[in-house]
Amino acid sequence: MSKKNIPGSHAVTLNISDTLYDALQQRCADSGETFDHIVQDALAKSLGVEHHTLYQVSTSTALVQGVYQGCVTVGKIKTHGDFGLGTFDALNGEGLMLDGHVYQALSDGTVIEPPASSSAPFWVSTAFESDRSVTLESVTSWENLCEQIDKLRNSENLFAAVRIDGDFEQIHYRVACKSAPGTDLVTATNHQAEFTLKDISGTLMGFWSPIHARTFNIPGHHLHLLSKDHKHGGHVLGLKGKNLKVQVMDANNIVMALPESPEFLKADLTGDPSAALNKAEGASTK
Repeated sequence: MSKKNIPGSHAVTLNISDTLYDALQQRCADSGETFDHIVQDALAKSLGVEHHTLYQVSTSTALVQGVYQGCVTVGKIKTHGDFGLGTFDALNGEGLMLDGHVYQALSDGTVIEPPASSSAPFWVSTAFESDRSVTLESVTSWENLCEQIDKLRNSENLFAAVRIDGDFEQIHYRVACKSAPGTDLVTATNHQAEFTLKDISGTLMGFWSPIHARTFNIPGHHLHLLSKDHKHGGHVLGLKGKNLKVQVMDANNIVMALPESPEFLKADLTGDPSAALNKAEGASTK
């Protein structure tokens, strides 16, 4: 195995069987993970050491450019965690992952569990383990929620997974509509479906990403809703609620799987997608 000079790490030489070595190589080829990550993750789980990792497929910049052809299956996504979010091939709805189940919120307002063969062009998932939790007595708006979650984060430079359970007095969310290949994200989300529900129980799932990650993830807070009855879901735009249980997991490791499709390989991903992401991730102005 290769040795790397990473601050806070130690190079270790060990002998393993041919069977384990072959299995490691196959796992790397299938998932895109490195030897180092797989071994560290296995050791952390075996020794009970926290080793929180995000698994990400593709980049936010690719989405902005209209590269949203499916490149990873739902079945494969499930092997990399039990919690997360994303979207589906051709931007057909919002992806929700909770307690190991993957759901697809569609623009007609319905929610389904897609087959394992369904594909996604962008996804972020993790094995969720709460580091800190608190009950928010009152949440008056999206901005107010973000401010209260920020108090639970430890750094502006690390990622965080966020889960929120409770009863919402009101929640406003959107669902992306299926779009033609190559349509940029801002144009595609100009036609998004928006919904407002009152007095509904459910879970918000998602992530906070640092500003320095803006070229490959969506900076700031990004949360999706799944109602308790699994009938409603989408990308959260606004909300009000009381006695909401918030759980935060620190994430200091990222594994990325990049598509090898012609569209991704030829895309110009050199620009700063921040402005486009801010517009696309907010409420429609039409």
